[in-house]
Amino acid sequence: MPHLPERHKTEHIGWLRAAVLGANDGIVSTASLILGVAAANGGKDAVLVAGVAGLVAGAMSMAAGEYVSVHSQADTEKADLAKETHELATDPEGELKELTAIYVHRGLTPDLAKQVAVQLTAHDALGAHARDELGISAHFSARPVQAALSSAASFAAGAVLPLAVAGLMPAASMMWAVALSTLLFLTALGAVAAGTGGAPILKGASRVLFWGALAMAATWGIGSLFGVSTA
Repeated sequence: MPHLPERHKTEHIGWLRAAVLGANDGIVSTASLILGVAAANGGKDAVLVAGVAGLVAGAMSMAAGEYVSVHSQADTEKADLAKETHELATDPEGELKELTAIYVHRGLTPDLAKQVAVQLTAHDALGAHARDELGISAHFSARPVQAALSSAASFAAGAVLPLAVAGLMPAASMMWAVALSTLLFLTALGAVAAGTGGAPILKGASRVLFWGALAMAATWGIGSLFGVSTA
């Protein structure tokens, strides 16, 4: 029976980080914005306009920020790989010794370490140095466009949830409905993210829930403090 390759949770780390971050920001920032405007005695129309504006601005901001950040990482990786390519071409013996030393440091005997280094160099010298010297691998390499699109889409998906609740509920009960539903959304998101990443579900859900509740309470308080009077 052929041996099937193992699948690990770290294979999901690239898209999972961006997706969870985007969805969490979308839910928390939009719900907080809605609660802040509502607490300031803004009408339902003002609340919905603020929510839609927050959705669009937040999605674009997440995409731009993620793209710039991850692109900087990609540029650094590219520069390091170019340096390794040059060193392999100009000093192959030195690079072989360097790779051998890495494997010795990881616990192999000098003779075995050299054999491994020689074979891996013959197979894919740059790949061996990228993985074992620089820590660059296919699972963790930077993908700016993928990260940007994932963050923007997940932010928008998260932001739609409290915005939909605000739009469906009457003005009198809108604040409480948005607050309670948002807590449920955050609990579900934390649980799903923790489960996908292999972390304890209760801990993941409670962590997301705590910070989301704190953000909503802060913006509600500011809205109440600086709100306009309806008298």
